[in-house]
Amino acid sequence: MTYSIDEKISLEELVAVSRDHEKVEISQDAYARINHSRKIVERLLSSDRAMYGINTGFGAMATVSISPDEINELQSNLVRSHSVGVGPVLDEESVRAMMLLRAVSLSKGYSGVRVAVVKQIADFLNKNITPVVPSQGSVGASGDLAPLAHVALAMMGEGEVFYKGKIVNAKEALDLEGIKPLRYEAKEGLALTNGTQAMTAVMAISLYDAKILFENALITSAISIDALKGSTTPFDPRIHELRPYEGQKYVAAKILEYMEGSEIRASHINCSKVQDAYSLRATPQVLGAVKDSLDYVEKILSVEMNSVTDNPLIFENDVLSGGNFHGEPIALVADFFAIAISELGNITERRIDRLVNPLVSGLPPFLAEGKVGLNSGLMMWQYTAASLVSENKVLSHPASVDSIPTSAYQEDHVSMGTTAAMKAKRVFENTSKIIAIEGMIGSKAVRVHRPLKTGKKLEPVVDLINSKIKDVKGDHYMKEEFDEILKIVKSQNMRGMIE
Repeated sequence: MTYSIDEKISLEELVAVSRDHEKVEISQDAYARINHSRKIVERLLSSDRAMYGINTGFGAMATVSISPDEINELQSNLVRSHSVGVGPVLDEESVRAMMLLRAVSLSKGYSGVRVAVVKQIADFLNKNITPVVPSQGSVGASGDLAPLAHVALAMMGEGEVFYKGKIVNAKEALDLEGIKPLRYEAKEGLALTNGTQAMTAVMAISLYDAKILFENALITSAISIDALKGSTTPFDPRIHELRPYEGQKYVAAKILEYMEGSEIRASHINCSKVQDAYSLRATPQVLGAVKDSLDYVEKILSVEMNSVTDNPLIFENDVLSGGNFHGEPIALVADFFAIAISELGNITERRIDRLVNPLVSGLPPFLAEGKVGLNSGLMMWQYTAASLVSENKVLSHPASVDSIPTSAYQEDHVSMGTTAAMKAKRVFENTSKIIAIEGMIGSKAVRVHRPLKTGKKLEPVVDLINSKIKDVKGDHYMKEEFDEILKIVKSQNMRGMIE
C-alpha cells in the first residue's frame, strides 16, 4: 500500500510507514501548496525586508544580515553546525517516523521549501535509506534541532545512514540508489531543522505499542484475578456508573467479559472472603485511569503529528516568526504517559507478588514444582518485576519541569520534550516486561486449579503462554521462554485470539 503525504496522517499510517516500510507519495494537492509557498519566499527575497533565518543569522545572531549571494550557503552551514547529536542512535523506525512527520508538516505549504526537499524525504523512505540520528542533544525548544539536522545532513549526502543492514556514508547510499544530494536554498535548512518531529515520532510509536500492551494487560490482569480466586463483584457495572469515567467503565466490563464462564470463579462463589486486595479489587479504577491518560496523550499527539511546527512561517504576504517549534505540549504528555504506564506496571507487580507469595496466594509457594526449598520456582521473577517497577519510578520524574537557557538567553525556556519522550519509551519497555511476567506466572497459576478452567475467553491465551514454558519438573533457565511470552504480550495477536 502507498500512503499519500498530504494534510493529515493517523497513528496507524505512521507506524505502517515507519515500521512496516510501506511506500509514500506526495499528493497533487501537496505539490500545489508547496510550490505556492515557495513562490512567496522567492518573491519576498527580492525585497529588502529582513526575514529571520532566510536572510539573517539564527538564534542570538538573528540581527546579522546575510547577503543574497550567501543565502544558500547559510542553509547548508546551518545543517552542518546543528548536527551535534551524541549518544546511542535512535532506532530506524523512529527516524523514519521523524522523516514522515517532517514531510507532512512541510507539505502543508507554510514552510517555503521546494518540492525537491519533500521528494528527497519520500525517496529516502521508499528506498529504505535511514539517517543515523544520535538520541541525545535536543532541548526541545527550537524544536528538535540536532536530531532533525542529522536527517537534513544525510539528505545533503553527508553524515551516515542505515542502508541494507549496515551503517554507511550517506553519499555512498545515495549513489547506489541514484539519488542526487540536495543543495539547500533559502529557508530550507531552517525548515528542516525547526520542528518537534523527533519527540513526536518517539512518542507516537510508544503510544501505538502501549495501546496494544494495555489491552493485553487487561487479559493478564483477568488471568491473575481468577488464579487468585478474586471476586467479580468489584467489576459490577452498577459500581462504575456511580463514578462514570470512561476508562474505568471500559476496564470493568472487559474483566467481567474475560472471566465469564470461569469454573474457578464458580468454585468459590459463596466463600467467606469479604473483599479482595486493592491490586485485584481496584483494577478498574487504576487501569481505567491509565486508559483515560493514554486517550488524552493520543489526542495531543494527533494534533502535533498534523501541525506545522517550524519557524518562521510563510503566509501570503507575510513571514511570521513565532514559537510553534516549542515542544511543551509533547513534553507534558510524554511525562504523563510515563507516569501512567509506570502505574500500570506498579499495580501489576503487586499481583505478581500475590501469585507467588505463599502468605496470601492460596497457591503452592512460589509455584515451585517438586521439593520446595530445593526448587525456588518463580520466586525470582517477582524480584525482576520489583526492579523494573522501581526503575520506572525514577524514570517517571518529569523532564518537562526542567528548563535551561540556550543561544545567549535568546532561547531562554526549553521543553526537554525529547528527553521526556526517550524516558517514556524506556518506561514502556520496562512495563512490557512486567506484563509478560504476570502473563507467565498467572497462566501457570491458573493451571494449579485443574481440572477447573478459567474464563472461556482466557483459556486460549493461557494455553498459548503455557505452551511456551518447557514441561520440565523443577527449576530451569527460562530466558527463551520469557522472550517468547514478551513477544506475545506486545502483539496484537494476543487480543485477537479472544475477540
